[in-house]
Amino acid sequence: MVQTLDEDGTVDPWRRRARRTRRQMPLWQELPLLLVVAFCLAVLIRTFLLQAFFIPSGSMEDTLLVGDRVLVNKVVYDVRDPLRGEVVVFRGTDRWAPQVDEQPKPGVAGRLGRTVGDLVGVSRPGEKDFIKRVIGLPGDRVKCCDSQGRVTVNGTPLNESYVLRDSPLDLPPNPAECRSRRFDEIVVPPGQIFVMGDHREVSQDARCQGPVPIDNVVGRAFMVVWPSSRWSALSVPSTFEDVSGPATASPGATPARPTPQGGVLLMLPLAAALRGSRAFRTVPSSRAT
Repeated sequence: MVQTLDEDGTVDPWRRRARRTRRQMPLWQELPLLLVVAFCLAVLIRTFLLQAFFIPSGSMEDTLLVGDRVLVNKVVYDVRDPLRGEVVVFRGTDRWAPQVDEQPKPGVAGRLGRTVGDLVGVSRPGEKDFIKRVIGLPGDRVKCCDSQGRVTVNGTPLNESYVLRDSPLDLPPNPAECRSRRFDEIVVPPGQIFVMGDHREVSQDARCQGPVPIDNVVGRAFMVVWPSSRWSALSVPSTFEDVSGPATASPGATPARPTPQGGVLLMLPLAAALRGSRAFRTVPSSRAT
């Protein structure tokens, strides 16, 4: 380290005192700064990278149960579009009925807690937040059913082992409701995806509420993180590997979006603030042990 010396070759006393003052700052003075930095990091991560979502309904049972919390990757669809079989969180269009029951208005403390929870991404979802599985991509032809009662995509039947409770076959198809398993062939429009819940008996999905614009997709749910007994990854079922080829690209398809750099840039000042903190200093070792 370069030191400033006086004319007699000694270290400047003022600089020695300033350096000693910084080193001797008590932890209780640094703690509020650390808490603010940690909160800001949580908000940045929630905004740009990852977010935890609460499962409010049984439309994805038994893959996801009511009360589960999943981690959602909010960056992946900035560099590519969703793939068949992925579980995604999205904002429903005007056709999509709310899936969260109306809650009584909380008091001041409740509203404050809800606001903080929204900022860090651990609150209950909004009434227009949905989680479903991607079945069809732009240009795909999706219908049900084949001779064995299976959903087909581009003529290929899906063996959906994750669907444990399916809609009945004996009900006639009705585009205004999702009670029937059968529905006429749908060509997924450009820039949209066809999604369905894994619990087909209760899921209100694209069968009756229409496809979802890719721009409405918040991110991919890739892991169940709570409760701890259900910790698991949300992988893509192998049945989608059998679907013949990718969907035909159409002129109106949504192109890949550029990766946002704001989250990384905003984290730099916070990292600099942490660098000088006692709790994050690296203590050099005097010898190997």
